Amino acid sequence: MNISSTEKLFTMFNETALVLQEELDCSFLEALAETGENLFQASILQEELSELTLKRLKKQYEEIDLEKYSNEDIRKAFQLVILKGMKENVQPNHQMTPDSVGMLIAYLVERFIKKPSFRLLDPAVGTGNLLMTILNHVHKEIAAVGVEIDDLLIKLAYVNANLQENPVQFFNQDSLEPLFIESVDAVVADLPIGFYPNDIRAADYQLQAKEGHSYSHHLFIEQSVRHTKPGGYLFFLIPNGLFESPQAGQLHEYLKEEVIIQGLMQLPNSMFRDKNSAKSILIVQKKGEEIKPPKQALLVNLPSLSNRQEMDKILVNIEKWFQENKG
Repeated sequence: MNISSTEKLFTMFNETALVLQEELDCSFLEALAETGENLFQASILQEELSELTLKRLKKQYEEIDLEKYSNEDIRKAFQLVILKGMKENVQPNHQMTPDSVGMLIAYLVERFIKKPSFRLLDPAVGTGNLLMTILNHVHKEIAAVGVEIDDLLIKLAYVNANLQENPVQFFNQDSLEPLFIESVDAVVADLPIGFYPNDIRAADYQLQAKEGHSYSHHLFIEQSVRHTKPGGYLFFLIPNGLFESPQAGQLHEYLKEEVIIQGLMQLPNSMFRDKNSAKSILIVQKKGEEIKPPKQALLVNLPSLSNRQEMDKILVNIEKWFQENKG
């Protein structure tokens, strides 16, 4: 039986993380971040380990030569181990962006952004899976920035980026607090859905709720637009009910004022647990001088992403749209 590169890496990450979890008496995901860091630094950084554990880990690390693996092998293996850890310790806001969606967003970033090099922000970077998928599939020079409030998730994202040698600047903070970053050419975000508890901070946003808590996903959209250069593109993974919520009118007005809607792609319901958690990809462009709207927005209802024939038809139509609207 031929074991794939991803399986080999998965086994190594999983087994070494389990050893560290027991020895350090920490969570599996914390242990995974530690083992990833060891592998990247090519040395064992935890001083409190027993002699036996040190030998065991050293042997397992030595069997893996990262140079021989592609970035995608490393990303997929690391992602699978994170998913395993998340299943054991379920936190509802730690949902990972599905691979097929990451690939689709990477394709859109590649097609919309004509510049050979650009700055990219993910304000809800999580474990970095969406950002790494884009960095691995977009064949341009990208200066990437990731922001994440959760200490553990950003540590996993940092290790993830290091193992793939993807240069990313990370900021461990609430993305809705002031961001001290240079403006970017593009934003990608799997928007965190829910209410933002900090009403004082929300008051700094046009999209703050008239009463009660504001929607964090609305504020994330506004914060992203603020940090994008005129003419820059933003790719958001949004809930299908985004424009039907009680605060939708306000969001609609804001978008009309600040951006041009380039497209909306509805993902197949089969990808999600139920109809209520279904999502779409919203593509907008920040207004600026000489930025013209497309003749018509790209509106797509995607079939199952595993249905090659139907997907090929859709991609032909999308390419046709680019020729007609983006010249």
